[in-house]
Amino acid sequence: MSLLPKSKPARSQKDVLAFLKKKGINHEGRLVLLAVRGYYRDSMGVKGKNDRRVYDDSVFVISPNVFASFNFNVDPNGYRSGSGTGSKKGMANLKEGVWKYQKGLHKGYQAFTQAGEVIVVRDGNPSYEDKGWFGINIHKGGATSTSSLGCQTLPYEQWDAFKNLVYGELSRLAQKTFEYVLVDEAETKWNA
Repeated sequence: MSLLPKSKPARSQKDVLAFLKKKGINHEGRLVLLAVRGYYRDSMGVKGKNDRRVYDDSVFVISPNVFASFNFNVDPNGYRSGSGTGSKKGMANLKEGVWKYQKGLHKGYQAFTQAGEVIVVRDGNPSYEDKGWFGINIHKGGATSTSSLGCQTLPYEQWDAFKNLVYGELSRLAQKTFEYVLVDEAETKWNA
């Protein structure tokens, strides 16, 4: 199975802006990121399933001057069942929602970090929710792995363009934080 789709996400700016409006997300004069879990659900991995360990998701960068799309990963690189919130906790998967992010560091390099608490769904039997500050960052993935233990990652070869674009727009707009909107492909109803 290929780690990366053959093309970048091709949803139109009109579709993305209409979806954000329907969700009640104000993007006017601001930078917003829209991530879609399972964007390539039926063309990568197991048909009808959002797979882990591949860049089968997408992220759209929206600002007054920018509309761009990138391949993306919003799922952990593996599975670890657990319980509770201590050392035996399950692996984290960021829950769909609207989260605040900011410029920050991931393992010493420029990335994006939580600017508020998030809710994750942890692997377990059954899976369970956990709310807090977990270091669920947006950062560079690997060339042979999505490099995620719950973080949101971009393919290695797309990272610099993405990071420079988002850092540049945050600076240009004098914006300290931005909304990171994570949804499931089924919620978009773009094909309906």
